[in-house]
Amino acid sequence: MILYINRISKVILLLFVLSSVTSAQTKKVNPATGSKQPAPPPAGLAKVDQEPEKEDDFYKLISLPVPEDVILEVGGMATLPDGSLAICTRRGEVWIVSNPYIKGTERPSYRRFAYGLHEPLGLAYKDGDIYVTQRSELTRLRDKDGDGVADSYDKIYSWPLSGNYHEYSYGPTFLPNGNMLVTLNLGWSNSLGHGISLVPWRGWTLEITPDGKMVPFAAGMRSPAGYGMNAAGDFFYTENQGDWVGSGRISQVEKGDFLGNAESLKWTNLPCSPLKLRPEDVPNTGEPLYDVAKRVPDLKAPAVWLPHGILGISTSGLLNDNTNGKFGPFENQLFVGDQGQSIITRVDLEKVKGKYQGVVFPFREGFSSGILRMVWGHDASMFVGMTSRGWSSTGKELFSLQRVVWTGKTPFEMKTIRAKPDGFEIHFTAPVNKATATDPGSYNVKGFNYKYHSTYGSPVINNEECPIKGVVVSDDGMRARLVVDNLRLGYIHEITAEGVRSADGKPLLHAVGYYTLNSVPDGEKLAINFPAPAHSHKTEPMKMKSSGTGKSTVTAKTAAVNGKRITKMPAAWGEADYTINMGTKPGLKFSPSQFQVRAGSKVKVVFTNNDDMLHNFVVVMPGTAIKVGEAAMKLGLEGQEKNYIPNTSNVLHHTKLLQPNTSETIYFTAPVQPGEYTYECSVPGHFYSMQGIMKVVK
Repeated sequence: MILYINRISKVILLLFVLSSVTSAQTKKVNPATGSKQPAPPPAGLAKVDQEPEKEDDFYKLISLPVPEDVILEVGGMATLPDGSLAICTRRGEVWIVSNPYIKGTERPSYRRFAYGLHEPLGLAYKDGDIYVTQRSELTRLRDKDGDGVADSYDKIYSWPLSGNYHEYSYGPTFLPNGNMLVTLNLGWSNSLGHGISLVPWRGWTLEITPDGKMVPFAAGMRSPAGYGMNAAGDFFYTENQGDWVGSGRISQVEKGDFLGNAESLKWTNLPCSPLKLRPEDVPNTGEPLYDVAKRVPDLKAPAVWLPHGILGISTSGLLNDNTNGKFGPFENQLFVGDQGQSIITRVDLEKVKGKYQGVVFPFREGFSSGILRMVWGHDASMFVGMTSRGWSSTGKELFSLQRVVWTGKTPFEMKTIRAKPDGFEIHFTAPVNKATATDPGSYNVKGFNYKYHSTYGSPVINNEECPIKGVVVSDDGMRARLVVDNLRLGYIHEITAEGVRSADGKPLLHAVGYYTLNSVPDGEKLAINFPAPAHSHKTEPMKMKSSGTGKSTVTAKTAAVNGKRITKMPAAWGEADYTINMGTKPGLKFSPSQFQVRAGSKVKVVFTNNDDMLHNFVVVMPGTAIKVGEAAMKLGLEGQEKNYIPNTSNVLHHTKLLQPNTSETIYFTAPVQPGEYTYECSVPGHFYSMQGIMKVVK
């Protein structure tokens, strides 16, 4: 129906539209989840008198009860033909969980199927048998007499161990030819501060036949905790931040690939290696990985990067949505777990010019422990297996088993983002309000990258705005095509749509996605030249930049102001009243966990990070540790560059963010007010448990 209004009404309506869009632009996305509070409704829409929609409105979390005598530290999971679950644990057991759907009044029942295994971190089912990957062996478990308990533990293939604690092993994944793939973690050296391959094939994917023959498949893994197939049947793995790994990422793995970590290449001189690349052939320049891959044979760039501290810190299991729409509108997308932040993200891949690339979105947070594995139940609910012992996680439980159940309601989301010759096209799960969706001010795009180097992790580098030159919305309101300048190959592009509303006035449940651009598709560019919005850079012809060098365009920033980080002893001191030698222990702990000083005394803290991940030491006001940590997490892309130190008066003193096996000394005067002051590591995910107490006494 066409509405006729007078000039005054038109002016009022125009002002209302501008007010709605402006309000939408001022809202800030939570960088950890992409969620936010709704802005006023767009023009022509009634006000929605209801609470903001939440993840729980669409995907419920249901915890399964676990008997007190079962320590279910989930390492691997598989769904059996009768709908029950097979679960291997880090304690070396395999449990069969019957009635996991909690139908009727019956509780799930747990039966121990096998025990005595060596920390199995993967499990698969095929043709009546259960296969587990132990630290040094791929094992087939078989129940020969049908009593529900394994009585045959058969070695399929074993590989050497050095005894290093970091030598985890994962898998198997069955290939169409019946062979299996397993992935092997690198070891870790505290003295060197980086991963090491002490015995053959550590840091590799191995292909193993059912009769026990092994062929090395691919190299360059650091901590390949997640593994599996996408809808096309291609094998992918997930990687964790560390040496040679700037941030979590997902990569396709094909035979003969080198995935980036140079330590594994020391075994390419063995006769059966599909690679000839040597460790010394890998440049350690700090350039983006994509650029180095142009010069290094076999080095494969990731399909999708997961920004560290924003969409996870310990990338884990992946699961393809093959439920045919029974789990919502995300068919054939990948769900990816995170052990440290207890979240699941959502990834959609596309293949452009033969290369995989794609986008990652927030999906669901709030799990009760650290996510390691996910599998589908027979009812298309998702079972999530968790563990945190020694690894720590946002979820406080030491282990947990939960179900994610779709309520049947479709959230208003960016369903996917596709690359276009001149930008990106956002696909939505519901029609948009065109007044908001056609406004370039409703969106923001930034491009950034990470350093590819042997150092642990990387700050964000080369972070630049990508001006939006125009937006075209499809007739059905389901797609918005963004014409974007300053795109760069090999870069991650943060795409927010904070100002977009649905046709009935709802904000997006998650308003941010991160697209990794490895190739630009061919095709026709839109023949438009919209004026640049006020917040954008000047309008220039569309151009595609090369990815450039690894040198950051942003000056490094820290919060070392107002005496919060003093690394030289003040001249007036003479000497410190107290010298505290602070270290770390496994499981995200400080050592010592507490110390005592007098009010107003001179304190010297020597903090040594002898862990295998990044840490800092931050003294905060009593009762503010979680608040400071959450503020650090909201630093988003600038977090690591700013040492995860937020600008708040609750932070009293701090070190910089320390690499493994490094140290820093800071000096400060203890507070004059007695009390218990917390010290913490403010790295996202760490601050929930990595805390200690500085007791200040009179």
